[in-house]
Amino acid sequence: MLLSLLGIFCACSKKEIKPEEMALRMAKVYYEQLLSGDYASFVDGMSYNDTVVPAYREQLITNMKMYIGQQEKEHQGIRQVLPLRAVQDTVSHTVNAFLMMCYNDSTKEQVVVPMVEKNGIWMMK
Repeated sequence: MLLSLLGIFCACSKKEIKPEEMALRMAKVYYEQLLSGDYASFVDGMSYNDTVVPAYREQLITNMKMYIGQQEKEHQGIRQVLPLRAVQDTVSHTVNAFLMMCYNDSTKEQVVVPMVEKNGIWMMK
């Protein structure tokens, strides 16, 4: 996960990127980690990950494995995740990142991933 984050930040250092664009990119990274089977990194991308007890963290990881298994059963898996757009809520200091899940059975689904900035990194809320 750290290498993915470093790559994004290095690419962004050349020009200023809007917060909502960074949040959208990070949401995509987290979901790509999930698709690659890196369930722990996906869970680490949750904003509250540092406050959960280890047993609950393991339960979250198990839930992500079950989610991917369910997508395999229902749609033959997720082929790719496409970033669509991001909408910033300046009042709550959050961003809604809209992603398109492209399934292997040719169906698609748009999902909204609420994102919040924590210690300079956009994380899933």
